[in-house]
Amino acid sequence: MFTGIVREQGRVVAAEAGGGSLRLRIEAPATAAAAVPGDSVAVAGCCLTVTTTADGRLDFDAVPETIRRTNLGRLAAGAHVNLEPALRAGEPLGGHFVQGHVDGTAHVEGLEPEGDGARLVLRLPPELLRYCVEKGSIALDGVSLTIAALRNDGVEIALVPFTLEHTTLAAATPGDELNVEVDLLAKYAERLGSG
Repeated sequence: MFTGIVREQGRVVAAEAGGGSLRLRIEAPATAAAAVPGDSVAVAGCCLTVTTTADGRLDFDAVPETIRRTNLGRLAAGAHVNLEPALRAGEPLGGHFVQGHVDGTAHVEGLEPEGDGARLVLRLPPELLRYCVEKGSIALDGVSLTIAALRNDGVEIALVPFTLEHTTLAAATPGDELNVEVDLLAKYAERLGSG
């Protein structure tokens, strides 16, 4: 379980594809210092298991299902990713309940300055948009955010300066794909309502 509060931006050192899978090596000194093999870490919002850690770096394997649903397959050396270690008992829940189970991707349509922050405009597929409500929660590349406005084909997110400074979202450009995890409670409410 995660909260969508990014703890560190890591830098991809290597992204090696093979057999439909992907092996990632990420430089992230703070996260690596506290991690051991077997730990869960959200990488761009995707829950991955640490396979090895050494010298401020973490290794992960992403399987074909993960590659199909996320933007991880497009990562290359030098890319930056948001990182969040799994929530531990007793830690504050500062964002919202995030599983690290990415539902799909959204396409960036724009990132425009707005006051001291910025407004991020995204196009979402209908199967994800159905779970979005104004002022509801959404996780984008692992960042817990509030939906500022709904559109017919997507959402708008008001990004505060802190988020722009401490996550990868400040670098979003039109055409980019962001990992999306819709609100867990919305999915359960739909499931229970249809039963």
